[in-house]
Amino acid sequence: MSEETIEAADRPARKQQQRSVVTQQKLLDAAIEAFSENGFKGTSTRDIAERAGVHHPLITYHFKNKDRLWRAAADKVFRDFGRSLAASLEDHQDESPKQRMASMIKAYVYYARSQPALHKVMVQESSYPNPRLDWLIETHLKPLFDATAIMIEELQKAGVAVQGNPMLLFNMIRLSSGGLLALANEIKTSSGIDVESDETLDEISDMIVNVFLPGEFRQPA
Repeated sequence: MSEETIEAADRPARKQQQRSVVTQQKLLDAAIEAFSENGFKGTSTRDIAERAGVHHPLITYHFKNKDRLWRAAADKVFRDFGRSLAASLEDHQDESPKQRMASMIKAYVYYARSQPALHKVMVQESSYPNPRLDWLIETHLKPLFDATAIMIEELQKAGVAVQGNPMLLFNMIRLSSGGLLALANEIKTSSGIDVESDETLDEISDMIVNVFLPGEFRQPA
């Protein structure tokens, strides 16, 4: 069999694979939007299929059930989030610990703007104990929290970060970083602040650093 014949035979399979990838991405995007707006219980797979513009049986074909689709959607949101923080730390690896944390905070607020589901999903799932919240914590949140708490503890020892429980301090920084974005519509109406503008995001990042990381890092003599 010639190479041309083999390539012609493979072409339909490649097109099918490409269509499958596109369909999965449409379903994930629609699921992220629907679950963040309505929560797991308030979202139906038919609603997700309609948002994605695909036939409902394709959800079962690609993801088996609603729970697996939720996990795949949450996994995408939080993996992308983790990558954005890791990229920020990598880009600023030669800077001081305070500057690295400041850059991470800025990466946090910008990602929260680009992906509102980051906090909306957590708000939805944190309203009551459930296995999805347990999975989210063990798979994504706890590893991030533990690593960041160590960084904050080091900044506390260096006199940069305010004193107190490092995990509590991290959560205060986290909620200041993303909680404002979760309330963007309310804040814009009640306070006249466009939380989602670049200017405001930069100001939020700077204020968080000034409030929670007021000290200056000094290299040991």
